[in-house]
Amino acid sequence: MSLAIASTDLRRTFLHLQGLSGAPGRKIDTDGCRALVQDLGFVQVDSINTVARAHHQILFSRNQTYRPGQLTRLLEVRRDLFENWTHDASCIPVEFFPLWRHRFARERERMKARWTNWHGHDFKAELDRVLARIRDHGPAGTRDFDRDGPRKEPGWWNWHPGKAALEYLWRTGEIAVTRRENFAKIYDLAERVIPPGHFEREIPHDAFVDTVCDAAVQRLGVATSGEIAAFLDLVTPAEAANWCATNAGGRLREVTVESAGGRRAAFARADIEACLRDTPDPPKRLRVLSPFDPVLRDRKRAERLFDFRYRIEVFVPAPKRVYGYYVFPLLEGERIVGRIDMACKRADGTLAVKALWPERGVRFVRGRQDRLEAELQRMARFTGMETVAFEDGWMRDPAG
Repeated sequence: MSLAIASTDLRRTFLHLQGLSGAPGRKIDTDGCRALVQDLGFVQVDSINTVARAHHQILFSRNQTYRPGQLTRLLEVRRDLFENWTHDASCIPVEFFPLWRHRFARERERMKARWTNWHGHDFKAELDRVLARIRDHGPAGTRDFDRDGPRKEPGWWNWHPGKAALEYLWRTGEIAVTRRENFAKIYDLAERVIPPGHFEREIPHDAFVDTVCDAAVQRLGVATSGEIAAFLDLVTPAEAANWCATNAGGRLREVTVESAGGRRAAFARADIEACLRDTPDPPKRLRVLSPFDPVLRDRKRAERLFDFRYRIEVFVPAPKRVYGYYVFPLLEGERIVGRIDMACKRADGTLAVKALWPERGVRFVRGRQDRLEAELQRMARFTGMETVAFEDGWMRDPAG
């Protein structure tokens, strides 16, 4: 008989598996930061910096002793992490690099004809030119190519040839990000960035599928085959479905998840009952989450688990936005209690709160308001701001 799991129980375990049940004030060093990324599986990278960039905020929301220099050291000095693509650009444990070889092969096949059509039949010559430049003269970035080319309209299909070549070579594993300068990627040959033991290792296809799917279900706790495939976005939905159908050699259980939207069949780690039983309560404090936080990345799953509907509005024209350009979810304990629009005014050292929308049924009474202000003070210190300021009319009617 299939085990029935309440969505409220699952979300507590999911938060725990995603690093949000630990004591957020415990001191971590660079090794602790590495362990945190390992537990998450990846940390998404994003350039938007209204408050803090996504990769830094994701880690800070889990541990408020984290400092950005720790992630930089792991990527650029120790090489414990590397940058490449999951569903988006991400920082990934370097032990996973052999898994990405399978993605590189698929990307190479998928992108070759398409990119040649976009950038012309001499695209192969451009790839050779860029690769030779890096091989012979060392790390380079977009600024080292196309300096004299004509400006084009925005859009990846309109990238200059050198930038397009760099992106293609990165996405297909020929080059890797060796460092960032003012957030711009600087590339070198992958064999000079990835430690030899990981660069040279190869994993057969069946072991690749097994490792990727198992990594996903261990970090999700309970998931459909589609959610398992989407977690690292390395295997196809069909490969994940086949893996689940075999019960992964006894490492899966068939379960049903019960929520307000009804029952949903899924698969769980074999030890899911112990996970549910032993999940600690998350901290009571209120925390600001990145819009790209891994617990929210799968928007449909987040809506089922947290009854929280979230859409980022960065690309929505301002007059059509419901909330704002870059609005942050607010997690309190195991509930998402609101969303906040705020930004760092770096010229005057102020973290400015523009608006806050409570979720329906949530009131910002004195205790919750105190927890909000304490979290905003932590965010201000993390981002180097001196004060927190609330703009007139900042408290809005409930979301939805």
